[in-house]
Amino acid sequence: MLEFDGLHKSFGDVRVLEGVTFTVAPGSMFGFCGSNGAGKTTTMRIAMGLVRADAGEVRWQGRPVEHSTRARIGYMPEERGLYPKMKVGEQVTYFGRLHGMDAGAAAKASEEWVERLGLGPRRGDPVEKLSLGNQQRVQLAAALVSRPEVLILDEPFSGLDPVGVDSLAEALLDQVRTGVPVVFSSHQLDLVERLCDSVGILARGRMVATGTVEELRRREAGRVLRVVVPDAAPGWAAGVLGVRVVSESAGDTIVELADGADDQAVLAAALRTGRVEHFAWQRPSLVELFRGAVAAPTPQEAAA
Repeated sequence: MLEFDGLHKSFGDVRVLEGVTFTVAPGSMFGFCGSNGAGKTTTMRIAMGLVRADAGEVRWQGRPVEHSTRARIGYMPEERGLYPKMKVGEQVTYFGRLHGMDAGAAAKASEEWVERLGLGPRRGDPVEKLSLGNQQRVQLAAALVSRPEVLILDEPFSGLDPVGVDSLAEALLDQVRTGVPVVFSSHQLDLVERLCDSVGILARGRMVATGTVEELRRREAGRVLRVVVPDAAPGWAAGVLGVRVVSESAGDTIVELADGADDQAVLAAALRTGRVEHFAWQRPSLVELFRGAVAAPTPQEAAA
């Protein structure tokens, strides 16, 4: 397991992390989600020893992550940490050497990843001559070249075109298939939902939701209904006790039920207006789950 256990961090009077805890199993992908400033990058920097936690620790295979461990971690920071005048192939080889590979192994692995990530024709170009998307690919190759035991990636899909996204996604899935735990942050929640075995949502320095997308959906189950009544007059659901109309258009109505509200009362109201073509619970997307989790007060905030 890769474990983030009770991380706290403040910068002056600003509390950035307050007890951040989650785990990433070997051979699984964890999507780390949160608004700008939520604390995702700080969490990753603590894992890599770039920031010191005020409390808590990060563990890999039951032991605290330290300098020797970090040599086995592939890390991709959000800010590009590349040498702009160094050629692409040389740069990736150099990062392999920094992780302890011998010259031959680093050069061979560099060639493999440069080709795989679509950078073969640019291997001899200085990084500064590449587009931002291709620079992102170089940075990913630098994270993967040493065949890491763990991958920690901060916004790896940022700036990539759809082909680059697919290439990166397949590369990460291949790492997972070999047993590597992968944690990456992203604002592209559709990708997180598609790729990740589990997700964590960070808000105001606290983990407000963790689990698989399906587990998070089950926690929200029974709250949102879609009802299609083609002949219904507008506002037909507004008078049902405990019901809030989320949207309504041409007989297609989305309603949210408060705790204790009766879904059968909604159905009865719909039938009084005409023929019901559709009546079913809605499965919230990760975007909707994210919005709800981030907007809701944490238990500490509610108590205050």
